[in-house]
Amino acid sequence: MLQLVLLAALALCGCYAEPIPDGAQRVVGGTEASSHAWPSQISLQYYSSGSWHHTCGGSLIKQNWVLTAAHCVDSNLSFRVVAGDHNIQKTEGSEQIFSVSSKHIHPYWNSNNVAAGYDIALLRLSGSATLNSYVQLAVLPSAGTVLSNNYPCYITGWGLTRTNGQLSSVLLQAYLPVVDYQTCSSFSYWGSTVKNTMVCAGGDGVRSGCQGDSGGPLHCAVNGQYQVHGVTSFVSSLGCNTLRKPTVFTRVSAYISWINSV
Repeated sequence: MLQLVLLAALALCGCYAEPIPDGAQRVVGGTEASSHAWPSQISLQYYSSGSWHHTCGGSLIKQNWVLTAAHCVDSNLSFRVVAGDHNIQKTEGSEQIFSVSSKHIHPYWNSNNVAAGYDIALLRLSGSATLNSYVQLAVLPSAGTVLSNNYPCYITGWGLTRTNGQLSSVLLQAYLPVVDYQTCSSFSYWGSTVKNTMVCAGGDGVRSGCQGDSGGPLHCAVNGQYQVHGVTSFVSSLGCNTLRKPTVFTRVSAYISWINSV
């Protein structure tokens, strides 16, 4: 379900069964995160051919609610959420696994137009996660918060390590500084594809999100505490780490009232 946005953007999930189209990739230019350094990160997985497959990331925002991208879950696949994971190819004993009891996709989401925005969804879990050193709740920003240009943030995920590469077995992280809206919406960057309800980060041609990172968090430290300011949405179809095509995220602070209303 890799979707083209206008002529230049690629939604970042590795959704749909069989061999994942174009791979289901991981953070590009990243490094392995310390085990459980990002304890609100979850792996969203779908069932196919007798087993579960990672397709997207997400953030645990309440013990029984996960924040992810709409394009990750706007299908009829069967999903589950794995919290407390680091190596998704091994059972480490820290995992907590939940089926998804209901999906709540933003009502204005249009799967044929990722560039319109609204790429955000909430998943209600079948049970409540136990909070411990492996599993914690994400902190969300205050409504309307917009971070300044070059603000330091990190993307995390199990997505492709390079364009058309393979999923990472371990959680990766990459430093992606914010690119402000004025810059990101300029002609030499994303132009009108990017809306002010989005956050751009990266664009150095080295580090980026990639397929399989969708729905996962952009972590930015505010007042000494990491907050989830972005939900990974899309990259350029020219390649995940294309110069001046930063990874684009749904800006969480633009949707706080919707999140609270679900």
